[in-house]
Amino acid sequence: MALIPATILTGFLGSGKTTLLKRVLTESHGHKIAVIENEFGEENIDSDILVTESKEQIVQMSNGCVCCTIREDLREALQLLAAKRRKGLLDFDRVIIETTGLADPGPVAQTFFMDDEIAESYLLDSIVTLVDAKHAAQQLNDRQEARRQVGFADQIFLSKTDLVSAEDTEALIHRLKHMNPRAAIEKAHFGEVAIAKVLDLRGFNLNAKLDIDPDFLKADDHEHHHHDHDHEHGEHCDHPSHQHDHGHGHHHHVDDDVKSFVYRATRPFDPARLEDFLGAIVNIYGPRMLRYKGVLDMNGTQRKVIFQGVHQLMGSDLGPEWGEGETRESRMVFIGIDLPRDILEQGLDQCLV
Repeated sequence: MALIPATILTGFLGSGKTTLLKRVLTESHGHKIAVIENEFGEENIDSDILVTESKEQIVQMSNGCVCCTIREDLREALQLLAAKRRKGLLDFDRVIIETTGLADPGPVAQTFFMDDEIAESYLLDSIVTLVDAKHAAQQLNDRQEARRQVGFADQIFLSKTDLVSAEDTEALIHRLKHMNPRAAIEKAHFGEVAIAKVLDLRGFNLNAKLDIDPDFLKADDHEHHHHDHDHEHGEHCDHPSHQHDHGHGHHHHVDDDVKSFVYRATRPFDPARLEDFLGAIVNIYGPRMLRYKGVLDMNGTQRKVIFQGVHQLMGSDLGPEWGEGETRESRMVFIGIDLPRDILEQGLDQCLV
């Protein structure tokens, strides 16, 4: 049987996760989705949709979706759903897991890789993060969980952009891109996002595409060549949020602890040295490494090597061959909490042939 794709939906309280889920559970989108709700948030779907007195935790929706509220651990809920599906008691094609507002998506993501039983039934597709544009600056300043949720994301949706100025929205997008240049950022009005932008994003696939925001790459080039690793915003300094303070503790004064940087090299890597170095780095800094991914030029193979990881879990695979006339360049993006950029860069440089 094909593996069941799973999406992790995360975001702070009030960011609109529940609104989005209600749409998933009631709209006729033609997908059979099981929604697992970690039920210890202040807002949960129960009160509105699941007006049922029964203690049954799995409710079948009229549009073919299934809602499962869990009070115990996620593993059990996933195993229960998979077992019911195998026995033909439940019919669904995919799973969306809503984490509580304060949750760190890391351990949830790791469940899909570390737990053999779960890995036999499910495939982690992506982490989708909702960000409340009105309160984001404050939440990102005050709460590391909010910053982590941004760092983990494959896709970011901004809600409530209608409540803030275009300038503030731009400044927020700019800040989010520096924390996570991998994730696409889109505005979402009252949970109205196309289902196609939530499902099948393949964020954890080892595919050859490494999506990094192109503006970020430009800024990064600027930084890289001058070796001024102080995360100034390169040539973006004509950006409105960097010129005058709107009086709310402004964005460019904030040096977020969740940061990203891109490493590029035009010489190939020595496979053994790189493996040793990455192994050591993941051992030491794993808990602070949120997401990392790269397309690498390895000595001794004509094929691209794709690698990626979450915390201490790292995987790699051979991708397609380098194209004729294609520049063989390794590119890696690291997203983490106070990662020592200089140590990583020097170490990677020493792994080059």
